[in-house]
Amino acid sequence: MKFIDEATIQVQAGKGGDGVASFRREKFIPKGGPDGGDGGSGGSIYAIADRNLNTLIDYRFARIYRAKNGQNGRGSDCYGKSAKEIELRMPVGTVVKNINTGEVVADLTRHQQKVLLAKGGAGGLGNLHFKSSTNRTPRQFTFGEAGQECELKLELKVLADVGLLGMPNAGKSTLIRAVSAARPKVADYPFTTLKPNLGVVRIDHNRSFVMADIPGLIEGAAEGAGLGHRFLRHLSRTRLLLHLIDMAPFDETVDTMHEAKALIDELRKYDAALHAKPRWLILNKVDMLSENQRKSVCRAFVEKLGWTDRYFILSALTGDGCQQMTYAVMDYLEQHQSQTSD
Repeated sequence: MKFIDEATIQVQAGKGGDGVASFRREKFIPKGGPDGGDGGSGGSIYAIADRNLNTLIDYRFARIYRAKNGQNGRGSDCYGKSAKEIELRMPVGTVVKNINTGEVVADLTRHQQKVLLAKGGAGGLGNLHFKSSTNRTPRQFTFGEAGQECELKLELKVLADVGLLGMPNAGKSTLIRAVSAARPKVADYPFTTLKPNLGVVRIDHNRSFVMADIPGLIEGAAEGAGLGHRFLRHLSRTRLLLHLIDMAPFDETVDTMHEAKALIDELRKYDAALHAKPRWLILNKVDMLSENQRKSVCRAFVEKLGWTDRYFILSALTGDGCQQMTYAVMDYLEQHQSQTSD
């Protein structure tokens, strides 16, 4: 199924049914009095989080959702029937925003979470509500209220504990394959990852975390270049970012230091909050370096970059150093369990 992480829809709740002015008229009851019933409520529209969904593709094709109106009231104290509500099932991680106001209407983070998107109109009152000792033949009634209507933007943000950042071909897909059961495409050309991939990294029976791999970033991503800028939102819920660096680029003209700094700069331009998240440096593809080069080259790179946080030296292809890194990540996440993601 094609991965769709954005959609725009229009929702219109149902109008409430009108009340009615009616009087009881029976042969042997000359003063029957008012008996007009109320109108039924219009149908409301709700969003429901469903962990079995992973795309918003259904909302690319069906964009308008209208609930039915409530039935009008009738005589003989008969109330109109309320309309059924509409439930729109969306993937866990979907954020629903009102396009006109920018307000976040719903943030679906739990399976079966239910949030009101548009409330149906209340039904009108029949004339039986207006009877009194001084008004025995009321002819007043009220019309049903209109249902809420709005245009909404749906944005899917995958739910992951750890996010992978890196230029194309930095080895993100290879790493997630090495440490989890996820099987993203891996090839020797850029942009093999065209959609976010999730993998569960299992440390032991009761310890695991979710890792997200997004398409590679390039310089200018914050201004719309490449593919990664479309998917940076998926990292906003993560608690830790792993910044992958290719220590043995196939093209000798590639300036690894410049790319590392450019990626950090793109992150800052895109979202200051995302840039402020904890980030660890992962120096990948060290299997392409000799044993004597690995420590010296990597240490020199870290010092020149001015990196002060944790860093790991590994090879996602051979698996060397991956276990040490995943155990450190698990320990970090457990120690910072109380922190909540945006």
